[in-house]
Amino acid sequence: MRCPGFLSFLKKGTLALTLIAMLSVASSCNQVDDDRIPSLPVFINLSGAGMWNSYGVSGVGISRNFINWQGTVSPAGFPYTATTYVGFGGVLLIGGVDPFTAEPNVPLAYDLACPVECSQTVRVFIDSENLEAVCPVCGSRYDVVTAGGAPVGGVALTGQYKYGLRRYVCQPDQSGGYIIHN
Repeated sequence: MRCPGFLSFLKKGTLALTLIAMLSVASSCNQVDDDRIPSLPVFINLSGAGMWNSYGVSGVGISRNFINWQGTVSPAGFPYTATTYVGFGGVLLIGGVDPFTAEPNVPLAYDLACPVECSQTVRVFIDSENLEAVCPVCGSRYDVVTAGGAPVGGVALTGQYKYGLRRYVCQPDQSGGYIIHN
C-alpha cells in the first residue's frame, strides 16, 4: 500500500482536519506489514510433554524449524500427518519474550519465508550471536525473541515498505506442550 501525499488533505478545510490527516499519513508510512506472504494453513501438534520435549523449545533463543515441502523435511523424525501444515515457507519456533504481554520464556512461532523476498524457498535462519532471524538473500534482520518478528535491519526496515515476519499462535495444551496454528 502506498502512502498518499498529504497535500491533497490541505485542500479539505480546517487546520485540525489537516493536522489529523498529516498524522495519519505519517503513521501509516511507518507501519510494518507482517501479512505480505500468502496466508497458508498452519497446524503443528506438539501437545503432550513427550512431543514437546522431543520437538519443542526449552529456553530463550533456542529454535527449531518445521519444514515439509518438496522433499525437504525438518526436523528429522517429526511425525508429519495429513493434518500437519507449516504455512508458506515453514515454521520457525523459538523461545522468547511475548511481545504483547512481556511474559518471559514462552514459545513464539513465525513463518520462515522472508517477507521481502516472498518466496517459499528463501527462508530466514537464526543468527546465534544476536538471536535475530536473517534472510540469506536480502540480508534483512528480524527480532524474533522480543519484538514479534519486527524488522531491525536491512531492506525490510529501510526499504520503501517495512516488512515483518508473519506470526503464528503457540497455544498451550492441557496435557503439556503446545499447538502451533494460525
